[in-house]
Amino acid sequence: MLIKPDLKYEKIIACLRDAYGLTIEKVVFLPLGSDFNTAVYRVTTTDGADHFLKLRSGEFLEASVSVPKYLADLGIKQVIPPLTTKTGQLSTNLGDFKAILYPYVESRNGVEAKLSDDHWAQFGTAIKTLHSTDITASITKDVPRETFSSKWRDTVKAFLIRIESEFFEEPVAVKMAQFLKSKSSEILKLVERAEELAITIQKQPLTYVLCHADMHGWNLILDKKGALYIVDWDTLIFAPVERDLMFIGSSISDSSLTPDEEASLFYKGYGQAEINHAVFAYYRFERIIQDIGDYCEYIFLSDEGGEDRIQCFEHLQPVFLPNGSIERAYDSYNARKIL
Repeated sequence: MLIKPDLKYEKIIACLRDAYGLTIEKVVFLPLGSDFNTAVYRVTTTDGADHFLKLRSGEFLEASVSVPKYLADLGIKQVIPPLTTKTGQLSTNLGDFKAILYPYVESRNGVEAKLSDDHWAQFGTAIKTLHSTDITASITKDVPRETFSSKWRDTVKAFLIRIESEFFEEPVAVKMAQFLKSKSSEILKLVERAEELAITIQKQPLTYVLCHADMHGWNLILDKKGALYIVDWDTLIFAPVERDLMFIGSSISDSSLTPDEEASLFYKGYGQAEINHAVFAYYRFERIIQDIGDYCEYIFLSDEGGEDRIQCFEHLQPVFLPNGSIERAYDSYNARKIL
């Protein structure tokens, strides 16, 4: 979120005092990320210690804090566990938000910083551990299970119909409508492919594992010493491994590596994986469709958001460029026929 929530700093300070026993001297809003339901702050205590405060509105999975804590307790160094409250909880309430506090890590994300070969291997090892660890059901009880729902496909189709007849005045909405109209036939083909694949793969026997489900470069960070961390566990889901692996080889970081080079380095840590290319292609198509649907809801259903609205529009356009996400999705789609 780029726009600071309408929340007085005094309330944040009081919350952290009551829940964590901290005396806060300074609160700084950090305009980071593209998640409209998340706002983050750097908070500094009177003794000079910095913490990272995450405020989450809307749906909140308890597993989004309990799973990384569990993994960190297992010794997985690539996970930053949340700090506990005075009563041993991993989050607390702050108005309409869930507040989660972490140690502050001075870092750059995987788009800003180039991952080394060893970072890629560490990344693979950490995700393999996530996929293969049998985490107790009491920790994962609120994690949803993949249903291959048509929700986002239906949402996108509805918006494509709506923009043909509706008049928009807000500048970003006008630009978004014009852009989507120019890409309408291409988007409908994406929807058709995802629907076709959803029908096909639901007839297949699939193994479900716990997936992070949002493994792009902004959710990988490197600290000043070069340590790698995987962050933002809000989208956990039980799904086929392809839900996570579809990100690999799709240029999740801004590196000079080819998709094959990315994959080769990652799988050195992850190990061998049998990829169902139909599932792989489905998730790549579906991710694009979900992003379009998310951006449409944010831009067309409200005039609020300011810089967040502009960011939505700017993030959508590169998807349609040569060698972009759409091209990679079709590569996976075609691979399923060959293998």
